[in-house]
Amino acid sequence: MSTDTEDRSIARVAIPSGAKIAPGAQRVTAEGPKGKVVRSFPSDVLELTTDQGEAVLRLKVASTRKQSKALLHAWEAHVRNLVGGVTRGVEAKMKIVAAHFPMKVQVKDGTLLIENFLGEKHPRSAHLVPGVTAVVEGDIVTLRGADVELVGQSAANIETATKIRDYDPRVFQDGIYLIERAHLLEVG
Repeated sequence: MSTDTEDRSIARVAIPSGAKIAPGAQRVTAEGPKGKVVRSFPSDVLELTTDQGEAVLRLKVASTRKQSKALLHAWEAHVRNLVGGVTRGVEAKMKIVAAHFPMKVQVKDGTLLIENFLGEKHPRSAHLVPGVTAVVEGDIVTLRGADVELVGQSAANIETATKIRDYDPRVFQDGIYLIERAHLLEVG
């Protein structure tokens, strides 16, 4: 008979003070000072428990397969991002590039309005995912939230809204482009 550590791979993630993880059926909830994040969780293959300030992930299948270990380490990173996002926050930065027509960019009711893009009369808009805030300072748009994936999705929505059609992209490089990917903020 083999022991528990021989049968399954285990990964541990430290939970910082101020954060709580609540594993449930098919989902994980993380709460902290920056907000609350709920993520679906494949509980049929992985088991998540909390133990003395740590989140412990255990594989329920044989750990000899590459896919099993890859799944374990991917979820270890997800849990690390969850607790980091709710305690420190997540940020992404984008740059407004307007060479031909001066763009006016503003945040209004959960959307980013882009006026005068390539001289268009009707404004374009990009949806900000709930839980993500945007601040426009000069030619920099800063996105902040508690979930890495939601901040990244909002940045993708903004880039898609300023996609140029029917013009040569080598000449018309106007748009709003990602300059810093969604990342956890530094402590301090």
